[in-house]
Amino acid sequence: PLSPVLARNWARAYRVYSENLKNEEFKEWFSTFAPGGRAPNPGEIWSSKNMANTLEEIASTNGKSFYEGELAEKIVAASEQFGGFLRGDDLEDYSPQWVKPLGIDYGRYRVWEIPPNGQGMVALMALGILDQVANEDGFAPDEFYHKEIEALKLALTDGMAHITDPEYMQVTPEGLLSGDYCEQRSRLIGRRALDPKPGQPPAGGTVYLAAADGDGNMVSFIQSNFMGFGSGVVIPETGISMQNRGFSFQLDHNHPNALAGGKRTFHTIIPGFLTRDEQPVGPFGVMGGYMQTQGHLQVVRKMIDLNLNPQAALDAPRWQWIEGKKVAVEKDFPEHIALALADRGHQIEVRLETGSFGRGQIILRERNGVLVGGTEPRTDSHIASY
Repeated sequence: PLSPVLARNWARAYRVYSENLKNEEFKEWFSTFAPGGRAPNPGEIWSSKNMANTLEEIASTNGKSFYEGELAEKIVAASEQFGGFLRGDDLEDYSPQWVKPLGIDYGRYRVWEIPPNGQGMVALMALGILDQVANEDGFAPDEFYHKEIEALKLALTDGMAHITDPEYMQVTPEGLLSGDYCEQRSRLIGRRALDPKPGQPPAGGTVYLAAADGDGNMVSFIQSNFMGFGSGVVIPETGISMQNRGFSFQLDHNHPNALAGGKRTFHTIIPGFLTRDEQPVGPFGVMGGYMQTQGHLQVVRKMIDLNLNPQAALDAPRWQWIEGKKVAVEKDFPEHIALALADRGHQIEVRLETGSFGRGQIILRERNGVLVGGTEPRTDSHIASY
């Protein structure tokens, strides 16, 4: 059965796709996700026999079918039929990467993110910049938010300019996160809102799930097809909706994130994790495209700097940097703080809908072993204990 927020987003996607996806390659999307000629309503049951068969095929072959078996053949056949570039060798040659996470000390904690090609570094860069200036004027509300916004703008601008597949990056993650570079960027934060430009550091449809058990195991997991249903292309007879992560590539050949074969693009999906004194504290994540780093920054600061519990940190009103000096805020964002930010030059836009401000989940482990969960009030979400 469809939950209310899911149904609303599904209906929005159906309207957009109905207007724009007219070609043959998109017909399978409509037969899969709108079998009755419309998006399903809240409370209605949706199912896909093709997807059920696909999941059984993946399970019975230990995933092998997706990369070099029957499912792979169907994916490649659809790609060839509709002029796509994906071929059998692309699927056969794929292998996942086991990576070492990047971390930065903030307050009494260490905040961890996945390294490039993900955007998790942006949240760490923003925290590194804030660490240089956050406590200069105490925690006056407008100062707290102003510096937070400015640090994020500088970090995200750098991220968009420099982060891509590590093999193609012209700067190093260590350079972007270095104390000297963070201090250099922090000097740009003044009393007024800035229109950020990238710096030059030293060379060198998303689902989030947090899980923890009584034995101390913890998981921070995220997956996304991007932009709702991904590309809008569904492989016939499988229910598989193809992703469109390539949307984030740049077509400027001189850009570090320029489109290239075999290259992993800069992407938005980032699971986060907190530790303290080299001990695990817990997983956290905020879904929502380029809002994810902004959500990570705001939620982490609420917990560490303001000592809010996970649910309170997720409930707190959020802001979202759009571009330049434009900042969107939620309708329950404190008006007096919004006015103070406007006086500093921020172009404040109050939004009635909360869907663009991210959707997060958090689990923290207390020193006595008690697990504390927080779940997102802006969407259909759930805390399950077992």
